[in-house]
Amino acid sequence: MPPAHLYLLTLTLLCPGVLGENDRPIIGIITQEVSDDVFLQYGKTYIADSYVKFLESAGSRVVPIRLNLSEDEYFHLFHSINGVLLPGGAVNILSSSFARTAGIFYRLAIEAASSGIYFPVWGTCLGLQLLTVLTSEMDLLSSTSAENISLPLILTDEVSSSKMLGNAPLKLLQAVSQENITANFHHFGITPKAFLGNKKLSTFYRILSTNHDQNGVEFVSTIEARDYPIYAVQWHPEVNRFQWRSDLAFPHSANAIWISQYLANFFVNEARKNPNHFSNPKEEESSLIYNWPVTYTANISSYEQAYFFD
Repeated sequence: MPPAHLYLLTLTLLCPGVLGENDRPIIGIITQEVSDDVFLQYGKTYIADSYVKFLESAGSRVVPIRLNLSEDEYFHLFHSINGVLLPGGAVNILSSSFARTAGIFYRLAIEAASSGIYFPVWGTCLGLQLLTVLTSEMDLLSSTSAENISLPLILTDEVSSSKMLGNAPLKLLQAVSQENITANFHHFGITPKAFLGNKKLSTFYRILSTNHDQNGVEFVSTIEARDYPIYAVQWHPEVNRFQWRSDLAFPHSANAIWISQYLANFFVNEARKNPNHFSNPKEEESSLIYNWPVTYTANISSYEQAYFFD
């Protein structure tokens, strides 16, 4: 097993940008407890393949972050990868192992920033909800019924100065604010009133967009941290390109594909700013999601494929 400095030297020779921009980013996706009994035949935890493809499409590889590991194991993994994605799902945001694991990586990302280490975090749907809980230390969610509906975003004035959307082409911003290209599949969310009424949230994040649910209730749909590389959406950009159930509101127009690819590129480029790496090639190879088989699940779920663990 070569020492870490020799591994870094090898990477530098293979890709000269490694000491500047990381051209070989690896992003962790936190696995989630199976909430649908039909999945139990395959494993106790899973990652939908659409999240994996979302990151891979922008030039990242993926490491599954399995549940119920020790904090030391998570600490080691945190310092080996270049970012983390908290996927959508249907587990308890307070008591699940998913929530515990996400909390560990959230805190490590905040601590790393104080040392000048850039470690990006992305939350989708449940991931956004969980980030509001981790930041506010309160459950401020309320009923926002937006199940199986695609919507245009109601963009805020914060967009122009944001990292996530501030450099987006004007035509893309027009499309995302005028066309039904953001897919929503949630029953809970956070209202702007609750969000802005909580000082911890309002000072930590900026609201980039809102939406209204099927009952007219306004909810926060896109946020980014003011001083940290932490981003979240209540909607699902990954489904636009990688989920195909015809009875579900998965938008597949050219502009729907554009916003999905734009956000994947954005987040992976954020991960390129992180210098972490595995201690040696063997450890890296054994950690990648390629070591687990992908299972066809379109016949029993909305996901085309999924990875199962445990």
